[in-house]
Amino acid sequence: MLKFLTAVICSSSVLTSIYATSSFSYGVDKVRGVNLGGWLVLEPWITPSIFDKTGDERIVDEYTFGQYQLEDRNTAIATLKNHWDTWITESDIEAIALAGLNHVRIPIGYWAFDVSGGEPYIQGQLPYLTKAIGWAETHGLKVIVDLHGVPGSQNGFDNSGQRLIRPLWQTKTTNVQRSNAIIKTLANEYKDNPVVTVIAPLNEPAGFYGQQILNTIKQFWYDSYATIRYPYGTSKQSNTIVMIHDAFQPDAYWNGFMPSPKYSKVFLDTHIYQMFSIPEDALSNAQHIQTTCGMLSSLTASQLPLVVGEWTPAVTDCAEYLNGRGIGTRYNGTYPGSKRIGSCTGLTGKASTFSDSYKTFLRQSWEAQVITYEKVYGWLQWTWKAEKADDWSYQAGLANGWIPQDPTDLIYPDICK
Repeated sequence: MLKFLTAVICSSSVLTSIYATSSFSYGVDKVRGVNLGGWLVLEPWITPSIFDKTGDERIVDEYTFGQYQLEDRNTAIATLKNHWDTWITESDIEAIALAGLNHVRIPIGYWAFDVSGGEPYIQGQLPYLTKAIGWAETHGLKVIVDLHGVPGSQNGFDNSGQRLIRPLWQTKTTNVQRSNAIIKTLANEYKDNPVVTVIAPLNEPAGFYGQQILNTIKQFWYDSYATIRYPYGTSKQSNTIVMIHDAFQPDAYWNGFMPSPKYSKVFLDTHIYQMFSIPEDALSNAQHIQTTCGMLSSLTASQLPLVVGEWTPAVTDCAEYLNGRGIGTRYNGTYPGSKRIGSCTGLTGKASTFSDSYKTFLRQSWEAQVITYEKVYGWLQWTWKAEKADDWSYQAGLANGWIPQDPTDLIYPDICK
């Protein structure tokens, strides 16, 4: 969850190619959605209790969750099944729809489809993905299916399934081949599904690690495009949109990539966070708002239609385990190499500990971002719910007033003027 800005110019020809045959009018209606984070892919900061209850500090991601509970496999399986059954239910999907949203993005890992070579992952996620798509259809939502982790990890983040010092996905041809096979499975499964309008072939590949991974990423986007847009074995195209991540590259990097009209129905996905560096954490609340509003020119400068696929009203890294289980926090100075900015008390955790002024700021942060991101194709907030980080939770924001029940109901409409 890092950020290098990218953007979009929405010409009339691009808009036509995107929405003319889609079951959602992309480019006309704004994407307003939320991510179902921490459900089918574990993240320690979203559900810290799952990790803490193991009593094993070596368990820092979904890979090690299986790896270090081999002797107690049945308990590990039961824990995950209970989590899948309860973390997201139809009532959550209904609440999302009632909140005026129109999309959910559902992260899922490769291990839901393919476990081999002694990988310790526990399977069983796919029926829940199917359930969620059915619930979305019932309640009028569109779904973005997001491959959130691939063999060897595309970024080394715990949310890829395996926390590593650096990504290894690009170092083995078999890793990429296995990933391509999963994209083929997804493309075939959803090619005629009017609910799953978008497939995101890979979340947050770490292009900042150099040319080898960048080359692999670009080829993977081309391969995924061919698989998703031409799933019938003929020249017939599907209606499914391909949502490629910016790989943490600056906006100009993707100019000329997959140009229209040769390529159609391609979105660029960018993730915007303001807490994963020490200088960002040190910004004042007013500076955070100013930073958000200042993104507009960059967000409207690229040649691919852009959706901000992850963002949050939170502006600190105070949430427990946000930087990884066992890793500290920049804001309070416990992160390696950081210097204390202030106390995290009252900035994360339960909303009951938040001051009225902090809730007001969260509302301003939320509105400034919504206003800015709706200048392009729209947005999906990360995330719907979290056990101990209400500052990140759409659900908690609705319940506590810093997110409106109707996302168009703004009380600071001129905040960026």
